[in-house]
Amino acid sequence: MTVSRIPTRGTGTASITTIRAPRGGRAPVASTQGTLALDFGGVAIARQPDIRPAPALQHTLEAFARRFCAAVVEVIGGDRGPQQLLRCTTESVYEELRQRAAALAGTTGSDQRLRRLRAQIRSVHLSCPSASSAELSVHVRHGARSRAIAARLEHRDGRWICVALQFG
Repeated sequence: MTVSRIPTRGTGTASITTIRAPRGGRAPVASTQGTLALDFGGVAIARQPDIRPAPALQHTLEAFARRFCAAVVEVIGGDRGPQQLLRCTTESVYEELRQRAAALAGTTGSDQRLRRLRAQIRSVHLSCPSASSAELSVHVRHGARSRAIAARLEHRDGRWICVALQFG
């Protein structure tokens, strides 16, 4: 084993340890072969805390998430008015939904909307990065096409509110 000292910028030096294979033999294979072996010097690594909402809050969140996703898909499809989501969205999210609904109303007549194929929610995935916030990813199927919707919900004043909404 050879230890080399290399001067670095600033103060101090860096050391490189080189292990040479024995003559005529193969180098020993460590149990960490192919992985990065880190020595934390006896420092315990803290586990990530459990940040799920309280069970009662989790139940209301899951129910709200499914209803909210269904309502957003209906608003985007022209089956529901965006004003029904006013209470559970921020002003910016509501304005975006209103603009999307107005654009749809301007492109198709009401008789065409009655005969068309409606979008279906295939799955809703819920993640809680903190106890008072949640992120949703929604898979929406419209005929042969799949779309995605992402939303961020926050618990404010005793209710869940959508603070960000993105369509993919």
